[in-house]
Amino acid sequence: MSFLAEVLISLSLVVSGVFGFVGSYGLIKLRRTMQRLHAPTKATTLGVGGVLIASMIFFAAETGTVSFHELLITLFLLLTAPITANFIAKTYMARNLPEAELPKNDAGLGWSVYADPPARSDKASAR
Repeated sequence: MSFLAEVLISLSLVVSGVFGFVGSYGLIKLRRTMQRLHAPTKATTLGVGGVLIASMIFFAAETGTVSFHELLITLFLLLTAPITANFIAKTYMARNLPEAELPKNDAGLGWSVYADPPARSDKASAR
């Protein structure tokens, strides 16, 4: 294995370790749920992604073939972390905020449901 590959792998592991530590520390030290939400969904996701990228570089340097499994796992994590954070935030709001403070929805479907705008009438579309 070349020296450049070893340096890239080491650098990726160190950076991902720092992100993982910061995310874990934030999860422990932050007090409220909405504050804790940012630590695992942002920093820890980058930490795990860095480890997977280091693994991808290692196997590319060792075997000479590129493995896309690690890249697909990294992309999956980067796509699902914001969605998970959104679900956690909506659940927190539904359980802990009074109904008067929840956002209003004009369609009457509840605050967390997206409603399509009402269809335009034939008179409005003829103009």
